Amino acid sequence: MTKRKYKYIYGPVPSWRLGSSLGVDPIQGREKVCSFDCLYCQLGRTEIFTARRKKFVATSEVMKEINSLPPVKIDYITFSGMGEPTLAKNLGEMIRAVKRARKEKVAVLTNASLMYRKDVRRDLLKADLVAVKMDASSEKLLRKVNKPTGGITLGRIVRSIKDFKAAYKGKLALQIMFVKENEKYAKEIAGIAKEIGPDEVQINTPLRPCAVKPLTRNKISRIKKYFQPLNAVSVYESRRKKVRPISTEETLKRRGKI
Repeated sequence: MTKRKYKYIYGPVPSWRLGSSLGVDPIQGREKVCSFDCLYCQLGRTEIFTARRKKFVATSEVMKEINSLPPVKIDYITFSGMGEPTLAKNLGEMIRAVKRARKEKVAVLTNASLMYRKDVRRDLLKADLVAVKMDASSEKLLRKVNKPTGGITLGRIVRSIKDFKAAYKGKLALQIMFVKENEKYAKEIAGIAKEIGPDEVQINTPLRPCAVKPLTRNKISRIKKYFQPLNAVSVYESRRKKVRPISTEETLKRRGKI
């Protein structure tokens, strides 16, 4: 299969959480745009640090690439990319357009920092799966691990996830990245997870190249026990599908996916 250099989509990539995942980048740029500057981000440091929503890419431009896809096995079409996808003001419009054009399920990977906004929650309600980040059990730890932009607090994030869950009909997953800085707070983080009651808890540690080292299999296994009786899965236990990407290696690298 001939590979193409896409601007807005990438992959499919093998995701331990989603199987064969075709990425959609609603930010589309070579600069990382995010409301967090996480220690472990595979994309590196946040270059445009913001919590302000705006339209980065026209929905029609994204759909041109989606509609030009060759026959390819995809489990999820996933909004992620070069930063926080909910910063895209037309995210809901993009999700609706994708669902009209394709049969695959739609996922959004978000740090939940903007979920206090009704318009963001409204956009996310349209997705089949929403995976929200929860790496901290205190405001201090949030600032240490995730380094949010001003005005973002853990309390508001937790409240907004609960509000979203009350109205959401799809699958809500809690994605937790464990590194040296937060591993000793695993029990407290699990306590917050139990308050939220997600459909799934995804226990992760950075196995892709980034600025911090991953925790060992044994440490992740011990951490997972704190999350009982929730439905918890870990990156070390899950198998990745064999996937043949249709986008070029340069596109994949630009998105931080290989």
